This record gives sequence, structure tokens and C-alpha cells, in this order.
Amino acid sequence: MKTDILLLVVFALFAGGAAFAPNALVPKHAVANPQLLAEMDGYEKRNAAVGVLSNFMQEDGLSSNPIDSIDFDAPKFKKVPLETLAQILDYEIFNKEWFVTGNVNPIYFSKKFEFQDPDVQLVGIENYARGVNKLFDQKTSRAEIISVKVNEEKEDTITVRWRLSGKVNIGPGGGLTIKPYICITDLKVDEDGLVVFQEDEFDIPQWDILLSALFPFLIGKVTSEPAPPVEREDIPVMPKLAGQGTNMFDSLFGMFK
Repeated sequence: MKTDILLLVVFALFAGGAAFAPNALVPKHAVANPQLLAEMDGYEKRNAAVGVLSNFMQEDGLSSNPIDSIDFDAPKFKKVPLETLAQILDYEIFNKEWFVTGNVNPIYFSKKFEFQDPDVQLVGIENYARGVNKLFDQKTSRAEIISVKVNEEKEDTITVRWRLSGKVNIGPGGGLTIKPYICITDLKVDEDGLVVFQEDEFDIPQWDILLSALFPFLIGKVTSEPAPPVEREDIPVMPKLAGQGTNMFDSLFGMFK
């Protein structure tokens, strides 16, 4: 009976929260951490429960931010066929796991880049990089890439399937552990061959993700089982790129200050 009541309260919080306007519950002036606001500028909270938990953002204690070493003004990548770009991004994301580290390579992204998932949306690749680096615990979080392929149903789109695990720096008690689940990321490419829009979707409902994080003893009973470990045999390699010349390598390795 107590468990049933607890579940009703939690479901009421998360289901009811979705009906609020984005900033009605947590206005920006009420957030006590101005540095966090600056680093995550451009976020629009679209889930009231996430807005509440974000007030418990944990400080990582690091004196320097690794994202500061990225040159976000590096020259942009020359357009290549979509299949080739998919192979390049497969290699890059597989090795850098930038969906959780924020260690992006800006040369592949348009200056008009926008990001959206069920909880937040933002503008700018630098805002995205700083946001995810701040959100995820860098010691435990993983973005294990399952596949990166051209989407045959969506025009000019590359779809990435990956397994998210680790911790987020949100919530009381040092942050919340993420039950591993599968993310589906669509990367929309513009006429210049650059990623202009990213949209993330999840293979389980939001209430399952949040309930599993808050009450891990419910995993496999009320909520779904964790996504199985990724066992990938086709380790991606960087394709040979005709026509990029030395500028290609200047862009790849010259992105760091």
C-alpha cells in the first residue's frame, strides 16, 4: 500500500509538471548559481520535474573546464557525401563520446546549430558542449555508440543509436545514477554539409527514467530493465578524405587552443 501511494505521488509530480509553462515553476532569477546559468545559457526547461531537480545541481570541484580548450571558431569542414560524414561522425563520437563529455569537434557543426530533447532545447554548439559537460558526471558517464547510419526515411539526416549510463550532477545526495537506456539521436545536415539540428529521443518513457533514478529498487519491477551492455565488433575508423588536403588535418587538430 505504501508503495502504491508513493508511486501515485511521483506520477502526479511528473505528469502534472508537464502542464506548467517552461519557466513558471523555476524562473531564472530564482536559480542560485549564476555560473550555471551562464554555462547553460539557451536552455529552455520543458519538464517541471527536471526544473526542480536542476536546483540541486552538484559542483564538480574542478578548477578548470576542459571545454575551454576547444576552439569554437575553428574553420568549418568541407562538405562530403552523407555516407562519408556518417563514417566520420561514427569515428569521432565513438572515441570522444561527446554526447556526455561535451568534447565536440565544432568543425562539423553549423553556426545555426540547435539541440532539442524531451526536456530541454538550446542554440549553439558551445552551449551544448558546456551543458552536457556540466550535466553528466565525467568520471562515470558513458555514451557507448551502437550505430551511426544515414537515415533512409528522413532527408539529410544521420541517426545515431547509443547507450547512456553513469550519473548526472542533479539531485540531492551527490547526484542521481542513470539506469542505462538507449538514446536515438537524429543529426540534420544543412546544404553546406554541416550539422544544423540535433534531436534526441529515448527508448523508454521519461517517467521510467526519472523513477528509476529516484527509486532504483523499482528497476525491473515497476520500471524496465537496464539496456544491455554494448558489444560492438566493427570499431570505426576515420575514412580517407579526398579533396580535404592539409586543411582537413588543420581543422581536426587545430581546433584546440
